Amino acid sequence: MQPDMTFGTLSAKRGEKVCTEWQIEQAGFSIPATLICGSRPGRTVLITGGIHSCEYVGIQAAIELSQKLKPEQVCGTVLLLHPVNRFGFEARTPSIVPQDGCNLNREFPGKPDGSLTQRLAYFLTQQLYPKLDAYIDLHCGEMFESLTPYVYYAGAGTEQTTQHSRRMAELVSVPYMVQSQAVSGAYNCAGLMGIPSILIERGCQGMWTQQQVQEDVDDVLRILAHLGVVDSAPEQKEHPNEVTDLIYQMPQSEGLWYPQVREGEFIKAGQQIGVIRDYWGNELSCYHAPYDGVVLYLTHTLWVDGKVEIYTIARKPD
Repeated sequence: MQPDMTFGTLSAKRGEKVCTEWQIEQAGFSIPATLICGSRPGRTVLITGGIHSCEYVGIQAAIELSQKLKPEQVCGTVLLLHPVNRFGFEARTPSIVPQDGCNLNREFPGKPDGSLTQRLAYFLTQQLYPKLDAYIDLHCGEMFESLTPYVYYAGAGTEQTTQHSRRMAELVSVPYMVQSQAVSGAYNCAGLMGIPSILIERGCQGMWTQQQVQEDVDDVLRILAHLGVVDSAPEQKEHPNEVTDLIYQMPQSEGLWYPQVREGEFIKAGQQIGVIRDYWGNELSCYHAPYDGVVLYLTHTLWVDGKVEIYTIARKPD
C-alpha cells in the first residue's frame, strides 16, 4: 500500500502518526518530526517551532501539539517540526545554525549547493511547501530580546493569500497583528508561493512558561479548526488590533545600550526610547519615537552592534 502523504523520506498512511528523527540527507540535518495523516482527507498544514534555536515557547508548543493531536481527530495532514534548528537548540546558540553561522530565517528560499543552512531552506521550500495549504510558524523573542505578544501574517503575495493569512492571524489571542511585506523568512517565502502563512510571537529572553505554551497551543488549535483540520477549538480570549508603519531600528553605533522603555509600552512622538554610550558614558547615539506608538520588542543586552535591531515599534492603532 502506498503512503497517503510523503515529504522527502518522511511518509505516513491514512490514519497513521509517525514520530521520528527525520534525516534530511540533502542538508545534512536531523529534525525531530511528527507527521499526522488524519483518518479523513482534508488540508495539509505545516507547524514549525525552533526556526530560531532559543525561542523556547514555540518549540515546546510544537512538541505538545505533536503529542496532543491524534489521527482520528484530524481531517487532512499535520506536519510538526520541533525544533527545526536542532543543532542550534542543543548548543544553546541564539538564532544561528552553529555549523555555518547562518540565521535560517534569513536564508529562504535557500540554495541547493549552498551552506548547510541554505540547503535546509532549499529543501523545505522545494519538498514541503508545494504540498501545503497553510503554514504556522511559532517564534518568540530570542535570548537577547524582550517582546510583547503579537502575530505577523504574510502580505507580500497575492491578495487572496494575504486575506487568508490575515484571517488566520485574527484567530491568534494577542494584542497586535502585523501585515508583513518582507520577502525573506520561512513564512514569508511560503506566502509568496501562495500558501497562507503566519508567524506567532510569544515569550522571550530564553524563558518559557506553561501558560505561554498553552496559549500557543490554543491559538494553533483555533486555526486548525478554522481550516477544517480539527472539529473544535478553545475560546479566543483576545482579538489582535492591526498595527502599521513598523520601524526596525538598527543601532547607529556599537556600544552600551540603555533603553528607556519596555516591551508593550505605549510611547509618544518625540519620547526618548534609548541611548547608546561608550565605556566612559559618553553618548554615541540617541533614539526618539517619530510617532505615537507601541514597543513590540527591544534588545535588552548591555552591548549592541549592527547584527540585530535595538527595538521595533509600530504606530499606535486608533
